[in-house]
Amino acid sequence: MDGVLCDYVGAHNKATKLCPSIKYPQSQYGFFRNLKPLPNAIEAFSVLFMHADVYILTAPSVKNPLSYSEKREWVETHLGVEVTEKLIMSPNKGLSKGDYLIDDMIAGKGQDKFEGKLIHFGSDEFPNWNKVLEYFKKELNI
Repeated sequence: MDGVLCDYVGAHNKATKLCPSIKYPQSQYGFFRNLKPLPNAIEAFSVLFMHADVYILTAPSVKNPLSYSEKREWVETHLGVEVTEKLIMSPNKGLSKGDYLIDDMIAGKGQDKFEGKLIHFGSDEFPNWNKVLEYFKKELNI
């Protein structure tokens, strides 16, 4: 979710510039709820959601226990209440099963242990949602 559907890095950088004394801006109330969607993320997710059994797998922030509820609120606000039933929060993404994992990191939260194919969002091969969607249109025949 963070760095794939919503702009975690941009919000973190902005918060750090505004208040450099706060070591963990993501620990502040409203941080996750107020993240902006990344370009084309909502549209691409909607296409994939219509054609595949898609879940959102996100790691909670241990610096902010509110991240659980705020991430859920973000999903409802931007993707709809029906998608909240497809939201999984786990600090270890390698425990989840699936064919694909779209993530902005290749390790650190169990991504390297995920049994399916890792789509490295932000990489040269998958720099944005247009390229990810292009891949899945071929892969899933949509």
